[in-house]
Amino acid sequence: MTLSAIIIDDEQLARDELKYLLDQAGGVEVVAQGTNGIEAVELIEEHHPDLVFLDVQMPGLDGFAVIKRLMERRGKKPPADGADAEPLPQIVFATAYDQYAVRAFDVNAVDYLLKPFDRNRVLQALERVRGRMAGGTSSAAGARPDSQIDALLKLLNRPHGSSRSPQPAKLIVQAQSRLLLIDQADICYAAIDEGVIRVATQTFEGHSKCRTLEELLELLDPAVFWRAHRGYVVNLNHIREVVPWFKSSYQLRMDDKRQSEIPVSRAQTRRLRELFNL
Repeated sequence: MTLSAIIIDDEQLARDELKYLLDQAGGVEVVAQGTNGIEAVELIEEHHPDLVFLDVQMPGLDGFAVIKRLMERRGKKPPADGADAEPLPQIVFATAYDQYAVRAFDVNAVDYLLKPFDRNRVLQALERVRGRMAGGTSSAAGARPDSQIDALLKLLNRPHGSSRSPQPAKLIVQAQSRLLLIDQADICYAAIDEGVIRVATQTFEGHSKCRTLEELLELLDPAVFWRAHRGYVVNLNHIREVVPWFKSSYQLRMDDKRQSEIPVSRAQTRRLRELFNL
């Protein structure tokens, strides 16, 4: 049986490498490729593939958020004529960082590949996919009862808690051709724009090697850093002024050299009021 597959990865070289290995393996037709989590959801809904190779770290939605979004969509669409809910495709996560392995299997991924891809591991993953499909087991949510879907959504949303690795005291920020080690306390805010994370301190600006704000937040102290907006993370200790804005919204004026103004999303307005007793 030929498997239909989709490759989702923001790196062209990684997509090309995996496509080549799948072509060499045979029995797999790559029906589409995407570069981010938003495209992943759309392509999966459009093509209904047997298998998705899904990068963990991507701009916008990461791989785990893609699973969550797909499950939520299925939960909002009642099956027609009493039929079972449409199952998710088999999921094989791919990333350069093995720290995500445990969480990948928490969401019941069929396998997990490290970059650069190894031919034998790709073949092994395909064998596991075929074994699951032969046994009638779908990946992630599939046709689980609603209670199990709810439990898995809670798993995807859970904080890392005690299993979270201690945050490093210093972070690497690239400023032009230099890689600088800076104290977390010196970071005023971080912002993401077109997949690039800009980090501002009181004296300079640079770029983080992290691909998403979620990844950056994993390295930062949650007691100090707050995601005020989907595109911004701020250091609470570097907020200079809370500025009332349009229609009961707010902006934060930071104490960096530009006195940057950071928007607070409506979803975070309540948290802002709690933080500063507004």
